[in-house]
This record gives sequence, C-alpha cells and structure tokens, in this order.
Amino acid sequence: MVFDFEATLLKSSAPDSLFPYFMIVAFEAGGLLRALFLLLSYPLVCLVGKELGLKIMVFVSFFGIRKDRLRIGTAILPKFFLEDVGYEGFDLVMRCDKKIGVSCLPKIMVEGFLKEYIGVEDAVGRDLKVAYGFFVGLIEEKEEAGFTCLKELLAEKNSVGIIGCCSSNLLYQQVFQHCKAVYSLDETEKRNWKILPREAYPKPLIFHDSRLVFRPTAFAAISMFMWLPFGLCLSIIRMAVGIALPSNLSCLILALTGTITIISKPKHTTFTSTTKNRGVLYVCNHRTLLDPVYISLSLMKPLSAVTYSMSRFNEIISPIRTVRLTRDRERDRKIVEKMLSQGDLVVCPEGTTCREPYLLRFSPLFAEVTDEIVPVAINMQTSMFYGSTATGLKCLDPIFHLANPSPIYFIKILEKLQDSETHMGGGRSKFEVANHVQSEIARALGFECTHLTRKDKYMALAGNDGTVNTTKNQYLLHTSNF
Repeated sequence: MVFDFEATLLKSSAPDSLFPYFMIVAFEAGGLLRALFLLLSYPLVCLVGKELGLKIMVFVSFFGIRKDRLRIGTAILPKFFLEDVGYEGFDLVMRCDKKIGVSCLPKIMVEGFLKEYIGVEDAVGRDLKVAYGFFVGLIEEKEEAGFTCLKELLAEKNSVGIIGCCSSNLLYQQVFQHCKAVYSLDETEKRNWKILPREAYPKPLIFHDSRLVFRPTAFAAISMFMWLPFGLCLSIIRMAVGIALPSNLSCLILALTGTITIISKPKHTTFTSTTKNRGVLYVCNHRTLLDPVYISLSLMKPLSAVTYSMSRFNEIISPIRTVRLTRDRERDRKIVEKMLSQGDLVVCPEGTTCREPYLLRFSPLFAEVTDEIVPVAINMQTSMFYGSTATGLKCLDPIFHLANPSPIYFIKILEKLQDSETHMGGGRSKFEVANHVQSEIARALGFECTHLTRKDKYMALAGNDGTVNTTKNQYLLHTSNF
C-alpha cells in the first residue's frame, strides 16, 4: 500500500490544515517572532493556493534553522500528528504489512512519525535545500532520488494507492499514477471519522517535547499571542508573590490570580520524624520544577529540595532552599543525609519530568538514607504551555508554567511508609522500596509504571544519551518485574 499521509491518516486534511504543524516548527525552532511572522502570513497562504502556500510556510518556518539540531519530526510533531489521526484511516493503513507513506510536507517533519508509529517501509517527502548546515527555506525542485526509487518499486509490484480529494497533484503525478490501482477517500465521510484513542496508539506516547499544549490553528495562535503580554505579567506577579510572601498569604493571593491547587492528605496523620535530629523525606514523582514548592505550600512549612540539573536562575528565585546533586551515588547519598539532618527534604527519584500518565523508574538512592519516607503523588493540568522542556531553556520553565491562564496542581500526600516497608528498618532491598513507592504513587494517580530512565528520555528527545526500544511491551513494565 502506498498512501497519502495527509489525506489518508489525518482527519483534518483541508488545504489550510497543515498550518498548525508549521506553526509548531516556527515556534519551537525559531521562537516567538518567527511564529508571529508565520501567523501574519497566514492570509496570504490561504489566498495563493496550496502549493505556493506550502512553499511560503516552509520558507518562513525553516529559513536559517540549523539542520543538525532540529528534532521536530521525532521529539515534537508525533504528539500533534497522533492527536489528529483518524481512527478509520489508521485502521485501513495498519491492515497492510508493507506500506509506504508519501507526504507533500518536508520529509524531516514526517519521517520520524511514519516509521516509529505507523511502521512504514519508507517515508517519501520533500527534501529541503541546505547551505553550510542551515536550511535556506526552499524545497528541492528537482525530482528526488526517493521518488525515482519508489516509482521503480511500484512498477514491479502489485501496489495499491490511497489518496484523497485534497491530495497534491504533484504527488499523484510522481507516485500514485504508477500504482496498479488507486482509490480515493470520500471527504464527506472523513468528517465523521473518530480521533484515534490513546489506547489504540501503536506504541505509547511517553516522551514529547514542546512548549505548546494545544494544537496551534490560526485562531488558537491568535489567542495565544493576544494572551502572551498578560500571561508574562501574570507569571512575574505569581513568582514575586511566591518568593516574597509567607506560605499562608501567598497561597491565597495565588488562588486569586487563577492558580488552582487541589490538596489531599491522609486524616489524623502527622508527618514528623521519629528519629532525633532527622527530617522527613518526601518522595514525589516529577512533573515540573515547581513540584517541591507546591509540596511546601500544601504542607504550610518550609522544605528543602535536591535537584539534578536546575538552572542557576531558578536556584536564585526559588522560594525554598535547593541543593544540587552530582550524579555520583556516594557523594549524593552524603548530601541527602546532610540535608535530612537539617530538616524535611523533597526528592524526585525519576530525575527528570514526565508529562504523560507514566512514571519513570525511581532511583533507589532515597531508600538508602532514611526510613522516614512519605510518598507524594503529583499531577498538573495546563491549557496553553508546558512548564518543562528537554531541549529548550530550562530557566524559562517556571515562567511558562505560571503564564498559563489557570494552571492546576494536584497534590496527594500518601501514608508514611511503615517500618516493615523500608530498607533500614524492614530489611527490604533498596530496589524493592523504590519500586513500592513508585507503584503506590502510580496507583494514586492512575498512571502506569515504566522501566524507562532519564537517559531514555533524553535519547528520545535530544538524541544525546542512551537508546529507547520501540516495542510497546518494552516500554511498559510492572514494578514487580524490576
């Protein structure tokens, strides 16, 4: 099967439906000014027709972007493609063992998604011109080698092509006319397609990296740019309130500005250490840099936090004390022990944030240093920006999170571990304790446990450390099998 990616898989295949994907490229790779310029060019894109409009969007989005650092097609766009895939088209394509995806989009945008999530033999798209390692924003006009090889393959096989009424004439001339049979999808039926549900994804979407929560259509992008000046001011006010005022007062003012914090605690439980001169260790999953701050606010008492790769700017503005770990196990153990001797402490054993309803593997370091362990389950919801990133500027994480109109934080403080459930008091191995805490937090949130680590995340999103298996069964692993 040879299929037109946009016409066969995506539910929104109108000529202007490709704009959100270029807006994502412009925003993530080029910044706010480039995204604004693309938005201003949108009326022209709609007027000049699909082919010329596509070239305009390619030029605005890619001009001057460094090629070797662009991971939009593997780290960012797959999430937005999956949220636009029609279940009926997906079911049709996945019934074939051998399939080739063809797109009018630049190959760098679609190849990663088609190979990783659809399992195509090959992805055929347009190449972009590159000069001195930078995109010049122009599409290669010459007939590409990929199209030539594909036509030779189709001439030898009994191939079936699937197109839609919005399919590019150029694609049809270069590819689909060489198929033995070509079927066209009815656009009126596509309007009734269902969006592919998350449980039907060919592999779980665990890692993705974009500041944008929403699909940036033209109207949504206009709304974002109209909100940004207010959001920036609101973010600064919220940070100033959190830094300058005591917890009880800052919580009230933050609530008046639109931040919502939902707190759940066990009844008739006091979180105090039974060991003299030792604090309580709060162990939480990691959603944003603000997790320890929200735990401190929910408990109405000062806490300290240990961090791995927090920016100096965030350390300076943090309303609670932070100490940086070294990733040397012995040195880090001594740091945590010293911090506990000075008071209560928060640690995030995942070592990095995870946006989706999954928990990464917990480092067992926390189980070695104390028996006074309180698990804390954290979740959050935002409508416009994510407050975490793997490849962007981490110093902007709290600014983006607090710039949301009404960010919601869920804090659920669980029961303190019994002595029999700990390493030092109960004789359980540190790995058993770490897996037990992970499973308790996952159960409280309705999340799934994985064996993936920080290295796996950064390999998937930044390509700089470790490898990630692509089999769904290898992504999900119950803690009892660790």
